[in-house]
Amino acid sequence: MAALVAFLRRVGNDQRDARPLRRLPRPRVFRDRLNPFDMRTYEELYERYRFRRPTIIFLCGIIEDIVIHPTRRSLALPPMVQLLVFLRFVATGAFHQLIGDSIHLSKLTAGRCIRRVASALVSLANRYIIFPTDQNATNTKRKFHNIAGFPGVLGCVDGTFIRIQTPVESEPDYVNRKGYHSLNVMMSCDTNFVITNCVAKWPGSCHDSRVFRESTLCRQFENGQHDGLLLGDSGYPCKTYLMTPYNNTNDVRHKERFNSALCRTRVVIEQTYGILKRRFPCLAVGLLTKPDRACQYVVACVVLHNIGILRQDIVTISADDLLIAGPDVQEIDHANNNGFTYRDIIARQCFNQ
Repeated sequence: MAALVAFLRRVGNDQRDARPLRRLPRPRVFRDRLNPFDMRTYEELYERYRFRRPTIIFLCGIIEDIVIHPTRRSLALPPMVQLLVFLRFVATGAFHQLIGDSIHLSKLTAGRCIRRVASALVSLANRYIIFPTDQNATNTKRKFHNIAGFPGVLGCVDGTFIRIQTPVESEPDYVNRKGYHSLNVMMSCDTNFVITNCVAKWPGSCHDSRVFRESTLCRQFENGQHDGLLLGDSGYPCKTYLMTPYNNTNDVRHKERFNSALCRTRVVIEQTYGILKRRFPCLAVGLLTKPDRACQYVVACVVLHNIGILRQDIVTISADDLLIAGPDVQEIDHANNNGFTYRDIIARQCFNQ
């Protein structure tokens, strides 16, 4: 009996000794973070972040109070590094892991930087995305008139598709007429390629005319807040404040001249899209994120685009980048006699020479 008890005790001790050891907590790793701003030359900064050194310093100054970490207890990321992470993202559209690895940050940290800086830039949209009024409106009309003689133009409006990843909710709504998932983003611009209005919230299946009809810009023109015209393609309704081309000129000389002047003037918005997507390739190749976050990134890129132009930090482009393939719209014929009548008046009075 005593031998049996001793055997059982020995087996019990062996089983306790065989239990796995308690896993020790993983030690924190403090990486030697890099500051690309101090490591790159003037041109290297532009090639990788799409802006030159003075503009990057200016951008950091306007967002640092928003993105700075209010703590001194840890190695918080400075605003400059957060900004460069975001600029690297919009300049490449790369995965967060790759962007983080380039300056010794984790994937999660890079993602937080991108979202924080994007939110800060969106909060500045009302300061940098402004539709012309008063004296600015007068100057804008004059500059548009100098292009092809079209009178009273305040801006050109058009939509563009921004590809996104397949959303989880309402997936069919985001499939556009070209067959891929996207946002349908509407913008207007002036002659300097400055974007004066941006609506980035509609899924790709929405028609351009609906995006415009539901926009604040449309309501402002309907209420008479702007004294001038918008130019659009055949995807928009012809109204007293929105001129679209004749679908059929019937070989009438003044109608053909009207169409020619409208197209030569309206091409500015197509060129603006080319410049925007050239500076920020993430908008051309697509945003691998959900729709609401993609909308934020689009508006943030527009704010950066306008700041770059206002500071004369112009992206280097070739003539091929501004070539227009031609309109890609679903033509509609809206029964709006007032708009058609006003269009005829402009065509006869201004293009009947």
